[in-house]
Amino acid sequence: MHPIFLKLGPLTIYWYGIFMALAFLAGFANWIWVARRDGRDAQFCSDLLFWVMVAGILGGRAAYLISNFGYYLDHPGEIVALWKGGLIYYGGFVGAIIAVLLFARHRRIPFLSLLDFAFTSLPLSHALGRVGCVMYGCCFGAVAHGWPGIVFPHGSLAWERQIQLGLITANAACSLPVYPVQIYEALWNLALYPIILFAYRRRHQPGAVTGLYLLLYPIGRFLLEGLRGTERLYVGPLSVAQTISVALMAVGALLLLRGRRARAPNSDTQSASPV
Repeated sequence: MHPIFLKLGPLTIYWYGIFMALAFLAGFANWIWVARRDGRDAQFCSDLLFWVMVAGILGGRAAYLISNFGYYLDHPGEIVALWKGGLIYYGGFVGAIIAVLLFARHRRIPFLSLLDFAFTSLPLSHALGRVGCVMYGCCFGAVAHGWPGIVFPHGSLAWERQIQLGLITANAACSLPVYPVQIYEALWNLALYPIILFAYRRRHQPGAVTGLYLLLYPIGRFLLEGLRGTERLYVGPLSVAQTISVALMAVGALLLLRGRRARAPNSDTQSASPV
């Protein structure tokens, strides 16, 4: 894997930036397609995308800077080097949720209904973003023992981490094989994409699609977190990402339960109505 797509003199184009752009474009295209049934136009989708994109990037970058505070304290010039990678998903997730909330208030749209709409694009965009992680070499896995693994070249983040742990020497041409957790997570998101779309296109209580995503995605993230090789922060026996995953699953379950309770009176009324 090589992080650079093209180098033209002083201009360097990174794979990470390309796949970030593809992720937002794919999400935008999906919103336009889904919005037709809701009576929303492309301008609505474009406005929503702008705020979600800005808030998502700022949130993801802020979380990454906090988790790597020491490095960026020594390298302040790289704080804005987004084209080189360096976003934490859950940080971007929180930023995007805040953007949807503010957008909903500004447009006087029910927040949960708009959030359901926004989530129809998230698995697809996230999958493409994880492909960018593979190409850049961030979010890499732990050393793979007896499993299919991928190697990263000399100077990559995985290579540097394995030197730090004493697993390889500085003259190693590449890292040891590691779990391709970025690919696993991309596949998990691609599996979720049609499920979330199907749920949205059915009649649903506002918040049900959001609840379904919050219940399903964190399951994959929780399990895959155990295969990560990056340095992580822990809250007791769980990493911060696993702790957040558990919290999001609880929120998702509550939203789905809320939807079931909201439908129950309607069902009772319909069954009691005269034939």
